[in-house]
Amino acid sequence: MPNRTIIIEFLLMGLSEKWEFQIFHFVVFLIMYLAILIGNLLLIIVVKVNHLQTPMYFFLVNLAIVDLGSTTVTIPRSIASALMNARKISYSECVAQMFFFLFFMSSDIFILTAMAYDRFVAICHPLHYMSMMKWRSCFQMAGVAWMLGFLNASMHAGTLFSLPFCSTVIHQFFCEIPHLMKISCFDPKFTEISVLLFSALIGVVCFMLIIMSYVKILKTVLSMPSVTSRQKAFSTCIPHLLVVCLLLGTGIFSYFIPNSGSSYNWDEVFAVIYSVIPPMMNPVIYSMRNKDIKAALWKLFNQKIANQNRKFY
Repeated sequence: MPNRTIIIEFLLMGLSEKWEFQIFHFVVFLIMYLAILIGNLLLIIVVKVNHLQTPMYFFLVNLAIVDLGSTTVTIPRSIASALMNARKISYSECVAQMFFFLFFMSSDIFILTAMAYDRFVAICHPLHYMSMMKWRSCFQMAGVAWMLGFLNASMHAGTLFSLPFCSTVIHQFFCEIPHLMKISCFDPKFTEISVLLFSALIGVVCFMLIIMSYVKILKTVLSMPSVTSRQKAFSTCIPHLLVVCLLLGTGIFSYFIPNSGSSYNWDEVFAVIYSVIPPMMNPVIYSMRNKDIKAALWKLFNQKIANQNRKFY
């Protein structure tokens, strides 16, 4: 029978124990977090200030909010830990971090699914877009996404932290489910099945809905007579699909590679990719590919320059 003690804190080992790599970790994560913060906040401000009131922008703002939330839960503390070489995290902080990270990440997947449906209606049924994507329906879809994210996070937190832990060392830069399961006192396989089954089912359903939407979008786009229309549709949808594949693909690897016995910490690499890269790339993808947002950004910057010139003179 393994020794069981009352856990009051954990040790987050981070990406490396060497000081030079910790400084590298600090610099890289700080740059990425600032990019996420500036990009997503600017996207929200541009949409709100310029009154871009369509379902696509409504879901885009929700996506920016969950991206800000998921990264703010993990990255700032990781940056501080790398700089000060402080690895300890209290039990309650670990619970809160895992809960809110999973809450935002789950909501992210549901919102991406809603965005795929929005693009399906816009491209496959353009004449019925406003009747099918009423504001009431958009608010309902967003509300369901947030509620399911909360339910998923609550189930994981309640199940995982009801287990006893036989170690306090977490080989990750945040409290992630697979690494917490590895230090639990119960059989990891049993724990993995009981904790991840619901999330796996949700992920598969969302992925299938997204794929179905894009298969129908592809059929519609290929039947368009105009080359310009086809290029516009592809330029809008392909980045969205790439973000979904990056998020779900690396997330799956991150959750299942830890049990593979690999000598290299690939799970830590995949954790960085699925938790940091999509939130950093979303504002770039959706703003650079969208004429309305580019025009709104240009207008906002011109107003700032004009205001500064008036103050100067």
